Amino acid sequence: MKGEAMETRRLCFPRQRQVLFLFLFGGVSLAANGFRHYSVTEETERGSFVLNLAKELGIGVEELATRRTRVVSDDNKQHLLLDSHTGNVLTNEKLDREKLCGSIEPCMLYFQILMDNPFQIYQAELKIRDINDHSPVFREKEMVLKILENTAEGATFRLERAQDSDRGLNGIQNYTIEPNSFFHITISDSDEGTIYPELVLDKALDWEKQPELNLTLTALDGGSPPRSGTTTIRILVLDVNDNAPKFSQLIYETQAPENSPLGSLVVKVSAEDADSGVNAEVTYSFFDADEDIQTIFQINPFSGEIILKALLDYELVKSHKINIQAIDGGGLSARCMVLVQVLDTNDNPPELIISSLSNYIDENSPETVLAVFRAKDRDSGENGKTVCYIQDNLPFRLKPSVENFYILMTEETLDRDSRAEYNITITVTDLGTPRLKTEHNITVLVSDVNDNAPAFTQTSYTLLVRENNQPALQIGTVSATDRDSGINAQITYSLLPTQDPHLPLTSLVSINADNGQLFALRALDFEALQAFQFHVGVTDQGSPPLSSQALVRVVVLDDNDNSPFVLYPMQNASAPYTELVPRAAEQGYLVTKVVAVDGDSGQNAWLSYQLLKATEPGLFGVWAHNGEVRTTRLLSERDAARHRLVVLVKDNGEPPLSASVTLHVLLVDGFSQPYLPLPEVAPERVQGDSLTVYLVIALASVSSLFLFSVLVFVVVRLCRRRRAASLGVCSVPEGHFPGHLVDVSGTGTLSQSYQYKVCLTGGSSGTSEFKFLKPIYPNIHTNGPERNRVENPIF
Repeated sequence: MKGEAMETRRLCFPRQRQVLFLFLFGGVSLAANGFRHYSVTEETERGSFVLNLAKELGIGVEELATRRTRVVSDDNKQHLLLDSHTGNVLTNEKLDREKLCGSIEPCMLYFQILMDNPFQIYQAELKIRDINDHSPVFREKEMVLKILENTAEGATFRLERAQDSDRGLNGIQNYTIEPNSFFHITISDSDEGTIYPELVLDKALDWEKQPELNLTLTALDGGSPPRSGTTTIRILVLDVNDNAPKFSQLIYETQAPENSPLGSLVVKVSAEDADSGVNAEVTYSFFDADEDIQTIFQINPFSGEIILKALLDYELVKSHKINIQAIDGGGLSARCMVLVQVLDTNDNPPELIISSLSNYIDENSPETVLAVFRAKDRDSGENGKTVCYIQDNLPFRLKPSVENFYILMTEETLDRDSRAEYNITITVTDLGTPRLKTEHNITVLVSDVNDNAPAFTQTSYTLLVRENNQPALQIGTVSATDRDSGINAQITYSLLPTQDPHLPLTSLVSINADNGQLFALRALDFEALQAFQFHVGVTDQGSPPLSSQALVRVVVLDDNDNSPFVLYPMQNASAPYTELVPRAAEQGYLVTKVVAVDGDSGQNAWLSYQLLKATEPGLFGVWAHNGEVRTTRLLSERDAARHRLVVLVKDNGEPPLSASVTLHVLLVDGFSQPYLPLPEVAPERVQGDSLTVYLVIALASVSSLFLFSVLVFVVVRLCRRRRAASLGVCSVPEGHFPGHLVDVSGTGTLSQSYQYKVCLTGGSSGTSEFKFLKPIYPNIHTNGPERNRVENPIF
């Protein structure tokens, strides 16, 4: 029996990520032209030898395993398996030719051999040899044949053939009938290559002598040994019926879509009989119909309508040939043929068959094959053409190969740090109406490699630490992250060697290698080290390890741990330092200035001054911001000559620290008055005798004040007259020191420069004395009492 032509392979026409489909043979085919043929007998035990793949390809068995060689069948069933130890291709099950191919002969099983590195596809076909494992079977155990008694000798009557699932020589080869005097059997061939038995009348029948005959028909196949099947032919001799039914058409042709509902009308046949009465009553029935025809179709015996009893399937049977018989009431019959062409509808979604799949890929890898699959659609025409595509904006592409095979591979290197997982949807759509599609999701995980160095959250860190801290105090934390994963993201912190040889970094700070916490190893001193900087490094655990660094600056904050220190007047001198103040000094007269410093900084070094103790309160005052000691009123003769002042210098820290300094002030009538330092009198005694001194001075002053005032007035008048007549301030005799003006200026502890006009007189005795006339103040703007000061001479 002739085999059906192979179904035309379907092509995938990519749509969104379109690539041209090329028949790329990845490697040398097993046959130079077409398929390589192999064969195996059906019903052989599982594990039967088919071929040795290593020998056929001329490669070693180890290479088969290295290249992940596998065998894939067209129907996606594992009929064959590859023994990786021997390279043999074996049967994976008992192969039943009738179940695999049905009536198709020869029975071919197509399979492919896939290999990786590089990817190659080899095509082959396996022929399933038939064995005689089925006997011929007649559909009916008894066939009834009605023959008119006036039938001429030599008339032939076609009989229903027997069915044999085997093919070729194992199929039905002959029919025989038991010996009799009326009939013999002849064999006739059909267009399809099958044989039919025909009963030939050898001798005229006589209804009156023998109205019925029973004969045994035997069907023989060509197997060894042959198998047979029998049925009984029951021949009824009929009285004469002159006219047999006659169909309007000998062949009826019709079409039926495969999605036609059950009960729908396929075709209606019609036959007429010229006889009358019972002989004109025609009934219809299937003639010589196999089981499939009787399962799918049903005929109305009276109307001749053929309807669907089961659904049609274009993918199983594309057309049906139905023999219809019409019999009248007298037993005469006629036959016609109905050809039903099944129309394909798009009722089968495309199939996607995965041959190999890998869900993991290393990042930064070049083009890598992830999956090999095949697109297939059981429909035909446009309904069977398919389009394969994946989503846009993914670093993957589909590469077509032979026989509707596709290769899913990377289009560019992948970066796990940007994206660690991809969900790829492979969509296969046919071109039918409506379009059907199949989707298959593949998850691809990108494996990490150490391609990212750890990075600090900041390029530099500034840490503030107050001095006099406790040792092992945590002063801050540096933090870094690594975009890699796993062991590649495990990081370790460390101190980097400093470039400053004078900075003992290892004795100042330490770092926790696990979390980046920084600790001060000892107490810091702001006055010794105000700030220092160093670099910290971070290294991951990858191979090779990667690292980075950051700058850390530690600023030591000042603590108020230094008391003010008085620079002037010095307190460690052997004799106390005494300031002279003329009694004629005006209010606000600058006596001296206390100068102090503080070893701290900021507000801890802001100093303020205040008068803590004084021999005579209210006579002197201290400016709080600059330490200047000034008179707060005019001096009088009643004021004590010696004064002891205690000035307190205090910083602005928390808590504030302070220091004190003692000043000795001596009131003099003039700077020409000899002055000898006197032993310091205890403050208690001075305060006790101050009242007595004031009384004595008051009495002496009252008695001599008048005389002294008159004398001063006379001298002033005489000096003014002489000044008008000479160039000098005072007229003096010539001596060792001619009269002139001298500017005496000095800063010392004073905040301003002061100038005095001095008159120098010399006598024969060789001595001289200074007489202060009046101060000359600098041309500056002053605040307080100095702005409107009245210039009066001391004397």
